[in-house]
Amino acid sequence: MQILQDKKIVLGISGGIAAYKIPELVRRLKDQGADIRVVMTEGAKAFITPLTLQAVSGNAVADSLLDTQAELAMGHIELAKWADLIIIAPATADIIARITAGMANDLLTTLCLATSAPIALTPAMNQQMWHALATQANISTLNERGYLIWGPGSGEQACGDIGLGRMLEVDELVTLSSDYFADKYLQGQHWVITAGPTREAIDPVRYISNHSSGKMGYAIAHAALRAGAKVTLISGPVTINAPVGCQLISVNSAEEMHQQALNFAPKSTTFVACAAVADYRVANIATQKIKKTNDAMQLELVRNHDIVADVANLVDKPFMVGFAAETQNIEHYARGKLMRKNLDLIAANDVAKSGQGFNSDDNALMLYSAIDKTEIPLANKQIIAQKLVSLINQHYLAKKS
Repeated sequence: MQILQDKKIVLGISGGIAAYKIPELVRRLKDQGADIRVVMTEGAKAFITPLTLQAVSGNAVADSLLDTQAELAMGHIELAKWADLIIIAPATADIIARITAGMANDLLTTLCLATSAPIALTPAMNQQMWHALATQANISTLNERGYLIWGPGSGEQACGDIGLGRMLEVDELVTLSSDYFADKYLQGQHWVITAGPTREAIDPVRYISNHSSGKMGYAIAHAALRAGAKVTLISGPVTINAPVGCQLISVNSAEEMHQQALNFAPKSTTFVACAAVADYRVANIATQKIKKTNDAMQLELVRNHDIVADVANLVDKPFMVGFAAETQNIEHYARGKLMRKNLDLIAANDVAKSGQGFNSDDNALMLYSAIDKTEIPLANKQIIAQKLVSLINQHYLAKKS
């Protein structure tokens, strides 16, 4: 069954240009099984019509606190009690300010005061408005009150500015909605996850790296967040966006990743070393671009710190999960690494196989502990990550008991 099946969601729309995206959001939420009721402010109707929202939601749109027919049954109270979740999208600076002040001068703000359901705000405004002290104070206050703050994203805005303030994309909002209702079996845990490649500088313009895209590590971060964990993602350079809600620590070199890993690992319950870390770095990095003057060039390489082993050797180490990307003798090499580096689990994959591993959207894993092994068959990395996170937690709980 889909996570959003039969979930009752009130979608509040305020007056921002991002309102044009809301019909697609309604459709996508309904595709996931949710029942959607739409509430619009007067400003929202300047950007999109109630008839459009009625057509895509399949329910009448509420837009007036003083609707005599609706209020015969105390319509705003009925909606407030009906909702499992209220999403306000777009959430303009104005609606955020009015909710913070506890105003009830239209149906949407009244609904926010009258409901016991969780309320998610998806900020959407000009980047300067988002950074304004008043807006930041309001967001901080609402966050302390338990409101969910989904966004904003960064990018080009309708006014031409570039920066924070864009409403999150529809895909992201659907994912966050599903994640809210997902089983929070990792509640109270702190996962630190390394992901992506590292870059070892040769000179100011060249570096040694590998083919890791970061997709697997980022999928694990998302799955752990979805299950309720606090997530710190230590990531090398990638071209994908970090999951909304995680703490992203961006690094370049193996040395930087090693430093951040040792900083965050002691505060964690689980450490997942998914990054493809360079084993070696250049001994002497050139301060200027190396010119092509010879037919051959020699580089002296020195070994990088072993991040996984160093974290696993901490006095109060977290539950340790390593990764082994191999091209042959998968189990032999994986089990060797498991024992040699003092790991609790290791996830091994065959990167020599086409269509899985580096740069692919799919993967297949073998999960080894000291006493058993579990196969996770080929699937999309998001699915693989969900299964892997669940299995890691089972072993984590077993060890604690």
